[in-house]
Amino acid sequence: MEGHKEWLQAGFDKGIFLLSGSLQPNAGGGIVAVKVSKEEIEEIVAEDPFVIENVVKPEIIELTPSKADDRLLFLID
Repeated sequence: MEGHKEWLQAGFDKGIFLLSGSLQPNAGGGIVAVKVSKEEIEEIVAEDPFVIENVVKPEIIELTPSKADDRLLFLID
């Protein structure tokens, strides 16, 4: 778990991860990432100790935002 937490913190420190947390009920975890291509996020996710140790199987879903609350307008290019 410590390695996973360090991996998450590195993503936040680089400005790539905006949000992370548990999916409910007991359905794994989720991360909102920005400023990276699908290929780049696949490489980053492959470095997660949970992925390396086969604790989780990642699923990456791309979202192209088209509408947002004023607080999230920075996500729309």
